[in-house]
Amino acid sequence: MIIDGNRAADRAIELVLDYYAAFNRGDWDGMLARVTDDVAHDINQGARETGRDAFAAFLQRMNRCYREQLRDIVVLANVGGARVAAEYVVHGEYLADDTGLPPARGQKYVLPGGAFFDIRDGRIARVTNYYNLEDWIAQVSASA
Repeated sequence: MIIDGNRAADRAIELVLDYYAAFNRGDWDGMLARVTDDVAHDINQGARETGRDAFAAFLQRMNRCYREQLRDIVVLANVGGARVAAEYVVHGEYLADDTGLPPARGQKYVLPGGAFFDIRDGRIARVTNYYNLEDWIAQVSASA
């Protein structure tokens, strides 16, 4: 597909791809620039957090505890561009202990994941992340 910027679905896909490119660069400000002030963030197997400040705090924790790259990213959008889905493979390293999780010792992991997005006024208004936490725990526990 050629993204010509004229179709809402193309623009939504481009927004999410830019969001993930910022993630892979470790560009947290770039990610934050792509979300609404009232962004809803559904953490995998956790509570919903609301607002750009809460999302920034989440990114800081992630940056402290993990080093991750997303690969094999596939993004799909509905025709109107208001709903987007993404699938990817996380290649990561567990750097520092995260609350309620096994101790970190630099364990590496590879984990499929996915996300759903709501798009509003050219920005991400909701991101809901999914991955298999039990698989991640098994991987970091086995290599500990």
